[in-house]
Order: sequence, then C-alpha cells, then structure tokens
Amino acid sequence: MATIDGRPAQYGLTLKQLRELMELRGREGVTKLNTYGGVQEVCKKLYTSPSEGLSGSAADIQHRRDTFGSNMIPPKPPKTFLTLVWEALQDVTLIILEIAALVSLGLSFYHPSDENEEGVLIEDDEAKYGWIEGLAILISVIVVVLVTAFNDYSKERQFRGLQNRIEGEHKFSVIRQGEVKQISVSDIVVGDICQIKYGDLLPADGILIQSNDLKIDESSLTGESDHVKKGEAFDPMVLSGTHVMEGSGKMLVTAVGVNSQAGIIFTLLGAAVDQQEQEIKKMKKEAKKQRKKKSLSGDEAGEIGNSHAVSKQHSVDGENHHGGGTSKPEHEGKKEKSVLQAKLTKLAIQIGYAGSTIAVLTVIILVIQFCVTTFYIQGKIWKNTYAGELVRHFIIGVTVLVVAVPEGLPLAVTLSLAYSVKKMMKDNNLVRHLDACETMGNATAICSDKTGTLTTNRMTVVNSYICEKLSKTVPNFSDIPSHVGQLLIQAVSINSAYTSRIMPSQDPTELAMQVGNKTECALLGFVIALGKSYQTVRDDNPEETFTRVYTFNSVRKSMSTVIPRQGGGYRLFTKGASEIIMKKCAFIYGRDGNLEKFTRDMQDRLVKNVIEPMACDGLRTISIAYRDFVPGKADINQVHIDNEPNWEDEENIVANLTCLGIVGIEDPVRPEVPDAIKKCQKAGITVRMVTGDNVNTARSIALKCGILKPSEDFLILEGKEFNKRIRDSHGEVQQHLLDKVWPKLRVLARSSPTDKYTLVKGIIDSKASANREVVAVTGDGTNDGPALKKADVGFAMGIAGTDVAKEASDIILTDDNFSSIVKAVMWGRNVYDSIAKFLQFQLTVNVVAVIVAFIGACAVQDSPLKAVQMLWVNLIMDTLASLALATEMPTPDLLLRKPYGRTKPLISRTMMKNILGQAVYQLTVIFMLLFVGDKMLDIPSGRGVAAAGGGPTQHFTIIFNTFVMMTLFNEFNARKIHGQRNVFQGIFTNPIFYSIWIGTCLSQVFIIQYGKMAFSTKALTLEQWMWCLFFGFGTLLWGQLVTTIPTRKIPKILSWGRGQPDDIGAINLGDEKFDPDSDKKPRAGQILWIRGLTRLQTQTSNRTLVQNVSVTGRSPSQDYYMIRVVNAFRQGLDSRYGEHSNTTNLAEVLRKQSSLNKRLSQTSSIDYADNLPDELAIPEIDVERLSSHSHTETAV
Repeated sequence: MATIDGRPAQYGLTLKQLRELMELRGREGVTKLNTYGGVQEVCKKLYTSPSEGLSGSAADIQHRRDTFGSNMIPPKPPKTFLTLVWEALQDVTLIILEIAALVSLGLSFYHPSDENEEGVLIEDDEAKYGWIEGLAILISVIVVVLVTAFNDYSKERQFRGLQNRIEGEHKFSVIRQGEVKQISVSDIVVGDICQIKYGDLLPADGILIQSNDLKIDESSLTGESDHVKKGEAFDPMVLSGTHVMEGSGKMLVTAVGVNSQAGIIFTLLGAAVDQQEQEIKKMKKEAKKQRKKKSLSGDEAGEIGNSHAVSKQHSVDGENHHGGGTSKPEHEGKKEKSVLQAKLTKLAIQIGYAGSTIAVLTVIILVIQFCVTTFYIQGKIWKNTYAGELVRHFIIGVTVLVVAVPEGLPLAVTLSLAYSVKKMMKDNNLVRHLDACETMGNATAICSDKTGTLTTNRMTVVNSYICEKLSKTVPNFSDIPSHVGQLLIQAVSINSAYTSRIMPSQDPTELAMQVGNKTECALLGFVIALGKSYQTVRDDNPEETFTRVYTFNSVRKSMSTVIPRQGGGYRLFTKGASEIIMKKCAFIYGRDGNLEKFTRDMQDRLVKNVIEPMACDGLRTISIAYRDFVPGKADINQVHIDNEPNWEDEENIVANLTCLGIVGIEDPVRPEVPDAIKKCQKAGITVRMVTGDNVNTARSIALKCGILKPSEDFLILEGKEFNKRIRDSHGEVQQHLLDKVWPKLRVLARSSPTDKYTLVKGIIDSKASANREVVAVTGDGTNDGPALKKADVGFAMGIAGTDVAKEASDIILTDDNFSSIVKAVMWGRNVYDSIAKFLQFQLTVNVVAVIVAFIGACAVQDSPLKAVQMLWVNLIMDTLASLALATEMPTPDLLLRKPYGRTKPLISRTMMKNILGQAVYQLTVIFMLLFVGDKMLDIPSGRGVAAAGGGPTQHFTIIFNTFVMMTLFNEFNARKIHGQRNVFQGIFTNPIFYSIWIGTCLSQVFIIQYGKMAFSTKALTLEQWMWCLFFGFGTLLWGQLVTTIPTRKIPKILSWGRGQPDDIGAINLGDEKFDPDSDKKPRAGQILWIRGLTRLQTQTSNRTLVQNVSVTGRSPSQDYYMIRVVNAFRQGLDSRYGEHSNTTNLAEVLRKQSSLNKRLSQTSSIDYADNLPDELAIPEIDVERLSSHSHTETAV
C-alpha cells in the first residue's frame, strides 16, 4: 500500500462524500456527521489531529492538494492584446476615418478613361503619390489603436497585480505541528485545523471542532440578514465566504477552492461566461422565432431573460407567474466611475458636440467652395476624378472631429489613477476602489479611530491598583496576597483569546512581538512582568474545557469566560472597561487581600482617585473580576447552585462580581501623528477622533495629537450624551439637531459603531455648510462596516483590521498609521491637479487645431494641417501628453491649500486664462504664417497648391512644424495650473515627462525631414527650423506675460465644469447610461450569484435545455453537484418568500433580476456593476465575499 509520510495514501473519506456532507445544514448535518463517527473520527479519516493539526510536510500538503484540490478559484482569463486592439478599433470616429482612408486609397489607383490629356499632365504627380496619404492615415489609425490597446493592456495587468496583492494580504491562523501559524489562504488544505475568531472571513468549508458563542453571517449565501448561531451539537457546518460576527472556535477544513460550496458556483460562472454569451444569443433568436409563431397562433409568448432562458412555468393552481412580454431593454454595462470622471465625461461630450458641429461645417464649406469654383466659375463638367477631391474634404472634416473629441480625457484619468495607486502602495495605502484615490483629494473631514491609528498599538501595563495599592510600576508578585495573585494570573491567562500571545523577537535587542489583540497582549505582558507564565495556566485549561465564553463586542465592552472550578461548580472570569465592570462588582479585595463589600461610596472614590487620574494620563483602564458558582456551601461572594446555571441569562450570570484589580494600559501616540494632523489642519481638513475609550483617555490623547488645543472651544462628547443631543423624544436622529453638534465636535468617546455611523452619515448629509463635506473614516472592527461603506472614503486597518472591515473599505492602511492617510490626501489632490494640467494642455491644442482647420477651409479652400498631420498632433495631445502630465509626483505644496470641494469647476479661471491666452498667441502666429509667411520667409506660397494637384510645400510644412513646436513648449506651461511662474520646477523628478518630450521632438524632426508625401511635408532648412523653434519658445515667454494678468479680473462665467456632481445627471455614452452620482459600492457578488442560480434553475426546471447550456468539458456529475448546491441554499431564499415559495417563485424572483445579468459578461475581471435598483434587490443575495479570492472590488 502506498504511503505518504508514513501514513496510508488512501483517505477514509472521498471528495464526493465531503462535498455531500457540506451541503447539509443543522440537524441533518449533525446526523450525517455522526454516521461517520463524529468530527473526531472525521479527523482520523483525514489523518489530522484536532490539537496538533497537520504535520505541514511538503509531501503531505501536496498530496492533499492533488486529492482534494487547492484553495484557489481560477480567475477569469485576461483579455488578450488582440481583443483590446479590436475594442480600440470600435471607436466610431476612427471607423469613419478608416473607411474614408480606404476610399481615398481606392480612388488613388482609379484612373477613369474620360480624362483628357491636360488633366493627365496636371495630375500626373498626384496620381503617382496620391495613394500615400490614404495609406498614411491608415498607418496613423493603426498606431493610435496599438497605443490605446497597449495602455489598456498594461492597465489591466497592473490591476490584476493589485488584485493578487490584496488576495496575498489575506492570512489565516491554522494549527500545524501543534503551533499556531499565519498562512496565506491559498495554502490552506483539507485536513487543516483553522482557528476562527470575531471578524474573520472564512476561507474554506469546514466542520466545527470547538466553538464559543459563535455567530456567522451567511447572508452572502442565503440572503438571510440574521446571524446564524453555530455549535458542534446543533449546526457544525461553516462555509467559505461567510463572516464570523461573534465568538471564536476551531474548525476542520473539509472542502477548499472549487470544491467548496461557494467555489462550485464560482467555477460554474467562470467557465460558463463566454459559452453562455453565445448560448444566450442563440436562445434569444429561438425565443423570437417562438414568440412570432405563438403570437400568430394566439398563444402567450414565452420569456427569455437577458442572461438565461427561463421556461414558461405555471404554479400548481395554474396561475401564470410571468406573462408574455419581454422586459424593456435597459441600459447596461454600467461601470464604476468617480465624480471626476463623471465631470470629465460631461465636459468631453460638450467639447465633442462643438467639435462635431465645426467638423460638419468644415466639410460643407469645403464641398460648396469646390463645387462653386469648379462647376460654376471654371464651368467644368463632372469627372470621376473629382470624387477623390470630395473624399479628401470629407477626410479633413473627420480629422477635425478626431482632433476635437478629447478621447484622451478618460485615458488621462485612468493613467493618473493607475500610476497613483501603484505609488500609493509604497506609501502604505492599498487602494481597493479607484475613485477613493481621487475623492481623498477633496476630503474635508477625517473621522479617525484612536487605537493603532493615532497610537502605536504597542500596549503595556504601566499602572495597577490591586488590594488598595496603586503602583506606577509593575509590583512584585510577592507583595500581592497569594490567593489574589493566583486568581489574577488565572483571570488574565484564561479570559483572553488563546490566539493572543507574546512571542520572543528574532532580534534580541528588540521588544517581544505582540500577536493578536493588543490589549490582551498588554495584560499577558503584565503576567510575564510579574514573573509568571500565562502559557502554563493555558496548558492546564485548554479551550476545549471551557463551559461558556462571552466574547468581546462593542455592546458588552467586556469579555467573560466560564470554566469548571476545582472542587466542583464553575468559575467566571471577566475583564473589560473599568466603568462598566465596576457597576457589576459587589465585592473587592482590600488591604492584605481581605474581602470587602464594594459600596457605592467606594466605587465613586475609586473612580475619582484611581480610574480618572489614569485616564487623564491617556491610559486605558481595564478592570479584572471573577465570580464562583458552587454546589455546596457558598461564601459571601459566591453563589450556590443545585443545577447548571442558565448560561444564556448573561445579565444575571455576569453580575455580583468580585474585583481583583484595575490596570492602566499605555498606548503611546505615534511620534509622526502630531505633525500629520497639523498638515491636515493646514490643508483645510478637520480631524475628529471617534473612540470606544473613556472620555478622559480620549481627551488626553487628542491633546497630545493636536486634535484639541487647550485654548480652543471644541466639543468632547461621550456616546450617551451625543445621542441625547441628536435624537428627538421618539429616539429618532434629527439632522437639524445633528447640525448643531458636528461642526464643533472633535472627540467622540465611549462610542459604539452605530454612533460612528450616525456621525458620518450626519456630516455627509448635512447642508449646514456651503459645500457638502467629504468625509473619510478609519475603522478596524466588524461593526465598523456600515460607517466605512457610508463614508466617501473608508480606510481599514491592514494589521489590526478584521476581514469584514477590509471588505467594506476603499483603502487599506497596510501600516495602520494616520500619517499614511495624509499621503493619500496628497495623492488624491495630485490626481485632480494632474488631470487639470492635461486638460489645460489639451484644450489649448483643441481650440487652435479646430479653428485653424475651419478658418483655413473657409479662407484658402484647404486645411493648413493635413489629415495625417492632425492625427500625429492628436497622438501627441492625447496619448503621449496624458502619459507625461498624468504621472507628476505630488509635492508638499499640495497640502498648503484648502480642499477643492464638490463645487470646484473643472477648469478654473486661471486655467481658462492660460488656455485662451495661449490660443490667442498660437492662432496669431499660425495665421500670420498662413497669409504672410511666404513673403516673410521668402518661400513659394502653399495656398491653393493642393487644390491644383501639387505636392507638399515648405510653406505649409513650416505652419505644421511651428504648431507642433508651440504645442510641445506649451506642455511646460501646462505643468502649472495655479499661476506659478517657474514652469520648470520639479521637471527632473518626472523622467516620464522629459523622456516623452525629447522623444516627441526627435519624432517631429524625422517627420519633417523624411516624412515627405506620407506626412505631406517637405524638408526644411536650418534657418526655417530656427524660425519654428523661435515661435515655439515664444509660448514660454508669452506664458509669463499671461501669468501677470490678475485672475480675479477674469469673469467667473469663464470657469467651466462648475456645479456639484448631483447636477450632472445621467449621461448617455452610446448605449451605456451612466449615472455619475451612483453609490460606489459594487454588487458584483449579487450578479454572480443570480447568474449561477438562473442558469441552474434553467437546468432543473427545463431538462431539455441542459444539453444546450452545458459548459464544455464539464461532466453531468458536476452539473449534479451544482444543482445540489442550489438546493442546499434555496431554503434560505424560500424562508424570505413564505411557504408558497416553490421553484416557480424562485424563477420569478430571478426573472426580475435578469436585466442585471448581462452586465457581468460586459465587464472585465476588474469591472463590476454597481448600485442595483431597489426594486431588483430581492432577494438580497450577495456573494462579493463568497471566496477569499474575490476580495478586490477595484474597478477601472
């Protein structure tokens, strides 16, 4: 028999048996588990130990992967470069240009027989080189397409890298070789023993071995919002993608990756996407035929959803649940866009309309002039060769349109965001939502946690009060009465998560590492400082022996553990916030360890003399207490029991406690935080502290940080007082009451996550200030999720944060440091400024190129800038400039101005002054060269040469070259948008800028000197080059002149893009409707789940379709498993819709959502649909978190 590491290679359970086991719930699951001998026996069958875990050997792990699969769900394959090229070719203006170029190319080779000899002589040269322009346009279009595709390709690769980084950050605690280890979720295998705790996102399916007060949020699978209680005796099955909302425990991993319940759905969806799209098209065609046939025969039409066929069904009573009409076509393909992108889209559309009008006018004028001159003035008759002239005029018009439409704007935004996101990772900001990066630039308020964000989260006990002795240092254990000391050591060691521990540092010169909850680590450190070992106590009291654990949460603000007591009965240990535990204490150990009644006077005295002074020093005060339940004779501080107490009655269980002592825990302010807060305040950002700590502790830390200053009159409130002030007599939050509180509020202490959410929502919804506030929030706990989602930008803690908080966030702070938020503000403002720089540059080129083409067409019957030349300018202007200007590094100066706010116009008066100023200069130079340049430079005139069939001229080449030189030199001016004079400042910090600038210059020299017919250019002399450079350099001098004009003299009406994003409304982008003010939270998971259910519903309800819809390469047994998965979860849906929820009703629910389904197929792996309409949000199924490998919601 084959062996692996000395044990048999054949497991006692097969993959099929494990999958079937995980499909069961509740009692059914327990019954099935018992048939295998219970969880302990299952561990034996999988060759693992509940206490020691796996051996961790490479051979064993690999064998488990080979047998049961690895914990990874294969991602959707990325778009190939050729696909991106094809998508870039779909641009309407480029298509028109391609067609026109092909027509031009065809006509250049067409020589009709009706030409007379004179015509042949005149147009011989044009016939010889006529094909070059058409070919050059085609090549230019290809270059534009390739550059666009390459940018998209690199962008997609970058965000896949970001996605992998986010997934790589997700670690999980497993037991291997008897030690707790943090490993990547992708390394978890069947047989691993995982430690699960409050806030975890479960990475695999498993069976509970041991649990304490465990509650799971399974809404991502069942749609049920209520948390599900789990326990070994009644419901031991836990599933990947669900969240631990309360409690802790250990589980045996039984299914991973594609074999987990969530993984089965994901596999189905991932494999089926492309196949389904083809099937859907076929089905729609079939459905149309069926409807036509049925409408002719008078029958009701069947229905086909947007994504999957749902056959016409009737309930038992014969009622048709969905009739014949197809649902109205809806706008689909909605993607996540930021407010800035929404403003830019609106601006681009406005510019596009103006450009289209001028392009059409240009074509009309050129055609009319040609017709009048040729047929009326010269009296010629129509010849087929004239078609080439008309095509040439049409190409000029289309080229004007190409130049006028600023398609580089979205590219600039994406590039700037992508570049910023990459750099922000180095500044400890892991961006999950792209729009968060830009939104941070407009942030006006930051609501920050205290612990770990403003402080170091390196906690130590510095004060203690035991047996009426207050110590400012760690006391000697011998000075503490022995029975009190022993109880204290037990209380701390047992009543803390066993995942919290002190680990020796690898470097002996450094402090020991604190692993797990830092408050508990401080208490464990106190035990070590007393000269005792907490591990010895834990070894004597393993978690499996605990009777009950009341885990810490934001409501309790305490943790309690019940263990069997030596001599019979039970002992309860409790620790928590001092004020809360004190109120539950009836006894206390006084001097020499004597037991005393804890009277109200003693409590007040203790608060005044011990707790408040500690809190005023910025210490977190924790009280430690205990209570005994004894079967025999009870002492005064014990309670007599005959039967096991009702542990569900927490209020009476955790009462009449005996206080063992109070400790003061120091969490020093991070040294860099005061400076960071000062920068925020200078930048016009209000920082508020929202903490669960005592009000005195919070005030002390706020003063040390600089959030509060002794001289300032700001509010410091506790959660209770805050709620009193903002709620009416019915307990409802009133905005007008909240508006009286938040402007002066700086510290909210003893607050719950609900208080944090109320404050954030109130500030965002407030209309008390002229500009609506833009709020950033930090959070680390599971219950911080709502506040993080509500905030404009949610920051989760990368180290201390729970998986739930990270899921709800926009940015993860990988170092949990407040100063990293300041860097995010800098980057956000930099994004806005980078776009503004690009906009200033591009609009100048737009205005000049369009006016030159239009006036040229009217005045000289030809555009001074040829089609190929304008395409080259377009390439410089759009792609290369967006690369150069969108990649500027942020400077500290960005924090010296106030936030732009929501009403900041896209194009400020300063920018409009620069745009119009430069446009005036450039147009003056170009028209001077056009009309008098030939005389001024003593060269033959180029006017009318093209119309007469001549080739390129030096005259028009100089105009083209001068225009490009002015554009290139103006790129330096565009680097400054706030009226700064030194346009070269920081130029060498951006190598991309000067590399592109030099590269463009060299390309221009090559085009002018060697472009010839292809670019309609003629080589220039050195003197002519000097003139071009002179006019180009003049833009820098002219820019200095424009800067001297006071901005305040510019009318406000000239600023463009003013108004709140709410005013933008819905923007039509082809067939895509884009609502810029939509909620930024994607619901990709909902769509994934609906698609999977709809597909399987089709298979189960209409077996004839199974053959058609079956995914290539999938066996019938796999289909069978997927159907079983849906059946396993359907009961969760059924309970939402009552007892009549049968197959038909489920189909009805899914049918209502079918209009959403197509979105998924239209989005890439990094694009998610969002903001589902309310009427389509039934049932509230959400599988954003079905897999630990689907964390990222990044969208481009």
